[in-house]
Amino acid sequence: MIEIFKVQQDASDVLKRQLAALFERQLHSIATRKAYLQVEQTIEQALEPHSRAHFFVVQMDGEAVAFAFFNVALSFEKGGNYIWLNELYVDESYRNQGIAKKLLLRIIYWAEQQKIKGIELETGMNNEATKALYNSLGFYDVVSKRYSFRF
Repeated sequence: MIEIFKVQQDASDVLKRQLAALFERQLHSIATRKAYLQVEQTIEQALEPHSRAHFFVVQMDGEAVAFAFFNVALSFEKGGNYIWLNELYVDESYRNQGIAKKLLLRIIYWAEQQKIKGIELETGMNNEATKALYNSLGFYDVVSKRYSFRF
């Protein structure tokens, strides 16, 4: 049985460990050891009472198999709150089953209920499957160049 839900502040330790394990699988090919050490700390920070960060999780038979992590930000351009989708991940063994689409539809529904004005995200230029998914849901390409600064 598939279940999609927003992770609440009082999430169980079991769910937090499952979420951390998914993050670690996602980071496996790109992360340093330092990134692994930050996963649990970041989950805790995201679930603090006044955080604008949110998680949605997909569970199948009680096991977390996918997640989305995003922040709600405020924009003059959007005329209110919008979502910056930081992460969307489906465990490899559960891909190509429509899980990512169901998860995104659940987030879109939640965002509409919250009166959020839009969703922004970024994906790799050559990630054709992911771009097709986003386009199928009404997302459109925005030409821009993203910059980053780290402390």
